[in-house]
Amino acid sequence: MIDYKTIAELINTIGNIDLAHIINLIPLPNVGAGGGIEPKGSIDFVSTLEFTFIFVLGVGTVFGLGLAFAAKKFSVKMDPRVEQVREVLAGAHCGACGFAGCQQYAEAVVANPDVSPNLCTPGGAKTAELVAMITGKKAETAEPIFSRIMCRGDWQKSVKRFKYEGVQDCRAAILAGGGDKACVYGCLGYGTCVKACPFDALHMNENHLPVVDITKCTGCRKCEAACPKKVIEVLPAGRAVLVACHSRDRGADTRKNCQIGCIACGACVKVCPFDSPMIENNVSRIDLEKCRVCGLCVRKCPTKAIVDFMPTRPKAVIIEEKCIGCNACMKVCPVNAAYGELKKVHAIDRSRCIGCGICTARCPKQAIDGTFNAGEVFAKAEEKKKRKAA
Repeated sequence: MIDYKTIAELINTIGNIDLAHIINLIPLPNVGAGGGIEPKGSIDFVSTLEFTFIFVLGVGTVFGLGLAFAAKKFSVKMDPRVEQVREVLAGAHCGACGFAGCQQYAEAVVANPDVSPNLCTPGGAKTAELVAMITGKKAETAEPIFSRIMCRGDWQKSVKRFKYEGVQDCRAAILAGGGDKACVYGCLGYGTCVKACPFDALHMNENHLPVVDITKCTGCRKCEAACPKKVIEVLPAGRAVLVACHSRDRGADTRKNCQIGCIACGACVKVCPFDSPMIENNVSRIDLEKCRVCGLCVRKCPTKAIVDFMPTRPKAVIIEEKCIGCNACMKVCPVNAAYGELKKVHAIDRSRCIGCGICTARCPKQAIDGTFNAGEVFAKAEEKKKRKAA
């Protein structure tokens, strides 16, 4: 055992002593497996580098070959049409097609024969045609869909319970007791839907009510999902007559809260010739499958809660060579615009005609044209004739 204390005393006694000489006096234990291995005085760096390079190269080669084999063995072949479809899509990733994003829709429309090529609403008809061309499918004409604001109670026509001074966002305002509006079902008017729209199709009017620009709206449903009051619905363009109110309060309470809310008076139910409106939960609801967009309920609604997105309708015109004078148009006209003698050619008083299209739909000889629904009526009649002929 080494006595370091003795060595220290020796250093103090001698003073200036050779350090190497002291180290040689200290017995060191033998190291190594053999117990008597002498360390080399130098290292061959060239040999070491060569060995390291060869080792790393070998390991990299082995792993590279393994990865290449795995990639080939487990690779998933991608149809080149998927990328072609992806390039022609709008790239909005809005989800209006029903898929998570454009890539997912591109994969589905190529692989699944049941997925329609016209689901990319932001891309419109042109994109549908390109997708159909790439996938070999038929691009059927789809009816445009738009966002509809199902509330007309702006800040001037509705009552507020308190003054809100927080963050100007509907989702923030709703945290304050459900919002500052007395009608808890109405639009709050702080523009959350406007911020959510990726196509700049929404803006707030001067009375804090969102307005939809249908020339820009693609029906992507972003605003519908963002609205905390659920007063936005995405509907087909043909559904042009709607009750723009979601209030389920009693009529008297609705009158107190909003000047333009539905009071469930039933006037629309009485005037509709197609039994489309119904009163449910203190509010009128229009059955869009039954509705023929005649607009009669719009004229009769006392609070103007029913909105007509087809404000100007073309008026009816009699096709004289087809008219047999059956009086059917006179019987169904709600404004007495059709007139004439039995079995003689009839006429339409255009100063009275409101373009509701009811006479066009009821004429057995398709002798009335000019109304907005004339094309649909004629097409159905022609199809019926073909079925009978077959």
